[in-house]
Amino acid sequence: MTDKSVRDRSRLRLVFWLAAALASPIVATPAGAASPVVVHVDQARIIKLPERAVTVVIGNPLIADLTLQHNGLAIITGKGYGATNVVVLDKDGSVLAEHNIEVQGPADPTVVVYRGVDRETYSCTPDCSPRITLGDLPDYFNKTMTETTARNSQAIAAGGSQPH
Repeated sequence: MTDKSVRDRSRLRLVFWLAAALASPIVATPAGAASPVVVHVDQARIIKLPERAVTVVIGNPLIADLTLQHNGLAIITGKGYGATNVVVLDKDGSVLAEHNIEVQGPADPTVVVYRGVDRETYSCTPDCSPRITLGDLPDYFNKTMTETTARNSQAIAAGGSQPH
């Protein structure tokens, strides 16, 4: 084999591997794939759905919830960390749209205190107060939840006794 044919084969291999490397991201990403709808846990986001939307299916309702509104609007609420999807159907069951939903951690300023593997989260807006956050120490989470539930019950009772 001549030096020229060895060089030509080397160049051909290089061109082949370069083409494969450049083509792989194109193959891995579906054409027209939209970026995910990002929602923060315990927050809501409004999105526009196709006009004929009648039914929505959430892949994992522990991660996100969706409520259909009038005029093709939908409210997505972040329930837990992670990713899921929503499929939008018309009255005949035809798929009108599909969206990926990504639920991220809290957007508000927080301070996380670690004691070994135990974790407590505080919302600091501007003063730090206990915050109910998935993944916190169960005792801390339950105590904060009990206090929040009691406070909300008292607020409802006080509001219900006043004339409207």
